[in-house]
Amino acid sequence: LFFLHALFPRPTFHLFLWGIFLIKRPPMIITQPESVTVFSIEDFVMSCEAAGNPLPIFRWTKDGGEFDPGTDPELKVLERPGSFAFFSLGNNMDSLKQYQAKYVCFASNELGTAVSNEAKLNTDVLPSQQKEKKGNEKSEEGNSIILKCNPPQSSMEPNIHWMDWRLHHIQLSERVVVGKDGNLYFAHLTPEDSRNDYTCNVQYLATRTILAKEPITLSVIPSNSVLRNRRPHMMRPTGSHSTYHFLRGQTVELECIVQGLPTPKVSWVRRDGEMSESRVVKEMFNRRLRFSNISESDGGEYQCLAENSQGKATHTYTVNVEAAPYWIKEPPSQLYAPGETVKLHCHADGIPSPTISWTINGIPLSGQHIKQTIRVSTHDLGHCHLSVPGLQQAWDHHHQHQQLPPQILTEDGITNTFTEGQKAVLECETFGSPKPEVTCLRETQPDTRVNQLINGVLEISNVTHDDEGFYTCSVENTNLSVSTELEVLNRTVILSPPQDLKVQRGNTTIFTCRSLVDRKLGSPLIQWRKNNQKIAESHADGKYTIDGPDLKIANVETDDEGVYTCQVITKYDMAEASGSLTLWDRPDPPVLLQITNPKHRAVTLSWTPGDDHNSAVLEYVVEFEDQGWNERGWEELTRVAGNKKRAVLPLWPYMSYRFRVIAINYVGKSVPSKPSEIHNTPADAPDNNPEDVRSESKAPETLFITWEEMDRRDFNGPDFKYLVLWRRVVGSGPKWNTNYTKAPPFTVYDIGNFSAFEIKVQAVNEKGEGPEADPVIGYSGEDVPLEAPMNVVVTLMNSTTIIVSWAAVDKETVRGHLLGYKVLLLYLLFCFIFSPCNQPLAVKVLETGANEEQKLISNLRPYSHYALVATVFNSKGEGPPCETLSFKTDEGVPGHPTSLMLDSPSETEMTLHWAPPAEPNGVLVGYLLQYQQSDDDSPMQVETIDGTAVTHLTMRGLDPHSHYRFFLRGRTAAGDGEPIMREGATTLDGAPPANIELSPGENFVNLSWVAKKRHRNVGFQIYYLKKNGIKTAKVNSSQSFYQLQGLTPGSNYHLRFTYSNSTFLEKDIKTDGTGVTEMQPSFATQGWFIGVVSAVVLLLLILLILCFIKRSKGGKYSVKDKEEGPMDSEARPMKDETFGEYSDLEGKRTASQPSLGEDSKLCSEDNLDFNGSSAVTTELNMDESLVSQFSRPSEGPEAPDNSPLGPTAVSSATNGVPNSVAILD
Repeated sequence: LFFLHALFPRPTFHLFLWGIFLIKRPPMIITQPESVTVFSIEDFVMSCEAAGNPLPIFRWTKDGGEFDPGTDPELKVLERPGSFAFFSLGNNMDSLKQYQAKYVCFASNELGTAVSNEAKLNTDVLPSQQKEKKGNEKSEEGNSIILKCNPPQSSMEPNIHWMDWRLHHIQLSERVVVGKDGNLYFAHLTPEDSRNDYTCNVQYLATRTILAKEPITLSVIPSNSVLRNRRPHMMRPTGSHSTYHFLRGQTVELECIVQGLPTPKVSWVRRDGEMSESRVVKEMFNRRLRFSNISESDGGEYQCLAENSQGKATHTYTVNVEAAPYWIKEPPSQLYAPGETVKLHCHADGIPSPTISWTINGIPLSGQHIKQTIRVSTHDLGHCHLSVPGLQQAWDHHHQHQQLPPQILTEDGITNTFTEGQKAVLECETFGSPKPEVTCLRETQPDTRVNQLINGVLEISNVTHDDEGFYTCSVENTNLSVSTELEVLNRTVILSPPQDLKVQRGNTTIFTCRSLVDRKLGSPLIQWRKNNQKIAESHADGKYTIDGPDLKIANVETDDEGVYTCQVITKYDMAEASGSLTLWDRPDPPVLLQITNPKHRAVTLSWTPGDDHNSAVLEYVVEFEDQGWNERGWEELTRVAGNKKRAVLPLWPYMSYRFRVIAINYVGKSVPSKPSEIHNTPADAPDNNPEDVRSESKAPETLFITWEEMDRRDFNGPDFKYLVLWRRVVGSGPKWNTNYTKAPPFTVYDIGNFSAFEIKVQAVNEKGEGPEADPVIGYSGEDVPLEAPMNVVVTLMNSTTIIVSWAAVDKETVRGHLLGYKVLLLYLLFCFIFSPCNQPLAVKVLETGANEEQKLISNLRPYSHYALVATVFNSKGEGPPCETLSFKTDEGVPGHPTSLMLDSPSETEMTLHWAPPAEPNGVLVGYLLQYQQSDDDSPMQVETIDGTAVTHLTMRGLDPHSHYRFFLRGRTAAGDGEPIMREGATTLDGAPPANIELSPGENFVNLSWVAKKRHRNVGFQIYYLKKNGIKTAKVNSSQSFYQLQGLTPGSNYHLRFTYSNSTFLEKDIKTDGTGVTEMQPSFATQGWFIGVVSAVVLLLLILLILCFIKRSKGGKYSVKDKEEGPMDSEARPMKDETFGEYSDLEGKRTASQPSLGEDSKLCSEDNLDFNGSSAVTTELNMDESLVSQFSRPSEGPEAPDNSPLGPTAVSSATNGVPNSVAILD
């Protein structure tokens, strides 16, 4: 079966065809023996598996000679059908050394012999810990040093980890790195490197072994002087050049470890071409260059360059890539008919080119060693060998001659699925000798994209949905055929591919890859790659986060630049798209600023642009600083486009300049460049005069001239000052009055009030005067007006509005610019009642323009007294007032009443109470009441109320089921005033609640109901009944909730609700909890009795204790007293401790409780008797728990004082004896 599976490796192969099992097949190696390094007895196993019919027989060669493992007593053979294995029976590694050799497996049957690849067996010992002393290294700060690891010699490649005693990794950096040899390299030492636990841990993955070397102590001697910098120097490798040979497919690492101060930077370049970033990975802080799966194209010269501020060092690697023999074309095994001529191909290559040899059934073919093609016409098993020095590879080619009937091996009814645009391959695997001829047909005619291959395969290029359907494969000259279905799905399309992104260092960016996938394919796999290397989510540092179609890259650095590819992978196809990530930043500042082509008032500034950091410069900003006036700092002078490297700068005379340039790109501004050299410009006469020349005269008899002070840069020279010129507009002639000043303002005195002047100001410096200035008109200081407005008249328009008019004033009397008129209105309401009329209650001032001669004044109070005066004003102030005019406004409608309250004495009556208006605005003559039901369609009812003494009114005959709106207005002779509105309804007669909900608890019951709106509150009673009494509770209907408390758990109650001596509801309830037996009412259940009994029991216990103590003393006291008489306690002889102790107790007892003597009446039986029984009997029969509870009644549950319950309820579980006191009536 293995042979058939190898001969027909297609997935359509099935074993149900009946004739297959009877076909003889030559042997084929299906499991090759493997080269192995043995570290223990258990590792030594050499096996080989082969398939064929009949089953093959195995034999071995060792180093080219025949070798029979079955005859070796040191080996055990395990032979099964189709497999052969042998392993060692020895008990030590020394016994395995004789088996170190090269082994080849041969599998033979009557049809031929198959030969395996060569397998090499080596032996080695497990790495072991070597005895060594603890290392001590000492060096000065700034020096380089190497801490050696010296791992044990082994054929295995170890992993080296430098750690401290806590098993924490030593922090590596560009300064501290681990070499491929396992040593720890320091480019230069710092005092922080001192420690005593540098431990090299050697890990062997194959044997799962970790060996910890002895710790090394490193002592760094601090330097007392400034450290001397050193140029880079190679620590590993040494020299300037190395040459290495590697095999294709290997993983290769080139290394450069350097020392120097400061720590050198290392970079890699390929000297003979461009180094593909997708083929290499830089590790260990750029100290290693790693090739995964190296190929011939990677061969060449690579140079590592180490640089610091002191110099550089280089090392060049020459990499030669050789290739082990590999197949260019590996032909399949074939079945041939008798008489056919067979051509066998063995196309292979390698570096150097391999030697090709052929064997048939394991026997070399002479004269064929250098040929790649042989022809055979016999029943043989061909074997092609490829070899180069130290390497060998073999391939079996089977050819067999038999005549067999044709069969179709492909299963009928298979569905083949492809996506649009792919090449559809429909297989029709056949079997037979000679080889059957196959045709594939479709239900419709195929087109030129369809290609029928001789092996039965039907290829359809660029498949579309139109190609879907059923295809039939048939063998010519037979009735054999099968059908297969072609299904074409939509190709996977990336709708939103990753974009080319530019990101600032340290930021987070997101690539998005949105795709459209055929719904039959389900959710696709999205694989991200950077420079063709797979990207996985970084859970430790959060560098990469994959969220659906998004790839988020956090904290972007230089190493993150590259091409990022999104691959959308489905079961049948894949789509991919790429976007680049470029790191950009603010530009570097320009350098090398130069001043050229100086002119009188201009200069040319040129510069060299800095690095734009992947974002083109948009513009340059040129700034300047005046060295003679540093307080203003740097100021912008001009801007030029980003493609310019120079600018012509306009300058001011008489200034000392320094320039600097700032570059701006999309990210932001660069830091300013270094300043240029100083450039001075010569002095010149002023180019302009001050602006905004004006007079701001305020004091009479003065001319106050001011202007905007000129910028210091406009002085244009030394000894700058202002020339002030003035003359009267009328009567002064052409002569100007002049004076100089350093700064504004300038004042001229004694020139009259409000006179017009021509004024101008001119700039002057040492080089001359500025241009001729244009004069402006100004005025000397103003004074207050001399006269009041004339012919002032008040015209009443209505009760709240008047018009005041007057005649224009003579301009000569204003003595300044006429700004307007002021009207002062004095409010004198009620002045004839409360105060003299010359004391106004309020003043209102209104201003008008200079050209106005009347003023409309509104919003006055009706029916009020006012006084009015008018004045003229200018900027200096107001003139004298006109004569006072008094007037009274007409009567108006009143304001709304101050308040309106509603009260309902019955269901059909409503009483209104109100207060008069706060603003009657005249003589109040009465009120107007309007009301209507809240329904807008109801008519409005009107009631007229005469007189002001009435402040309430009762409305009768109202609908008890309606709400009303009431509008109340005051009335004067002028009409009805503003209304006050209130809305309300009459109050209905009260009634007890109809539906009362009851919710019982253990010792209470909750009663709840819904209180009715608009109903008067009524009181009702609740009677709850028991056999021995009735309790009553009074409740108000507005409460909505009431709780009956103090009920007995598990008891039945009858509740009766009454109102006005009649019952309106009765209900029976039962409280929650376990029921208790009701105790018959008697004085024994009363609280006072329980308290007395508790006190008696307590005194009884005390009395018994005292009696016992006295009795235990016996007659000692009496004998002692009789014989010796009274004695002092200190002089009394102590015969033993017992007498002394009791004596002391007796003394204390006698002193504190003289009433408890031998003659005490408390011990009498009569005093302890209650209820006809003796106290002694009671004490002996009383339960201990009952005594404790009588003595501590507070521990049991206690009912409220206002409990309506009468008798105390006790639990039946105690047989009638209460175990707690819950309620005391």
